[in-house]
Amino acid sequence: MGRSQETFSKKEVRNKKEKKRKEKEQKRAKKKSEGKKRSFDDMIAYVDEFGMITATPPDPDKKTVILAESIELKITKNNPETAPDFVRKGVVTFFNESKGYGFIRDLESHQSVFVHANNLLEPVKENNVVIFEIGKGPKGPSAMKVKLFKE
Repeated sequence: MGRSQETFSKKEVRNKKEKKRKEKEQKRAKKKSEGKKRSFDDMIAYVDEFGMITATPPDPDKKTVILAESIELKITKNNPETAPDFVRKGVVTFFNESKGYGFIRDLESHQSVFVHANNLLEPVKENNVVIFEIGKGPKGPSAMKVKLFKE
C-alpha cells in the first residue's frame, strides 16, 4: 500500500485557501443581507475652483458666466523664413566603402552625422562636399538622400 501524495504543507495550503474562500462567501452574504444599495449620487465626485475633489456639489451662487467670445485662441502660423532648412550641406570626414558606412560633418552645426551606403544617391569619398537630409536612423540621426554638392 503506497503513501498518500499529499504532504503536510500541501494540506496546510489547501486548508488556508478553503478558509479564505469561506470568509469571502461570508462577507458577500453579509453585504447582501444588509441590503445597502449604492446609488449613483454616492459615486459622484465634484471638483471645486481650486481643483480639489469633494463630495459636495458646487454652490450655484458662486458660479461665474464666461462668454465664449471673450476666450482668446492663438494659433502660430509656420513662417517659411524661420522654418529650419531640411537640406543640409556637409563634408564627408570618413567613409569606408568595403563596410558601406561613414560620417558627414554638418557645416552649420559641426555635428557628425552617420551615413549608410543605402542612403547614397551618388558615390562619395572622403573630403567631398555633399548635400543631405537628416533623418532618424536606428541608433540616432542619420544622413538621408546624400549626393555631391555642385555649385
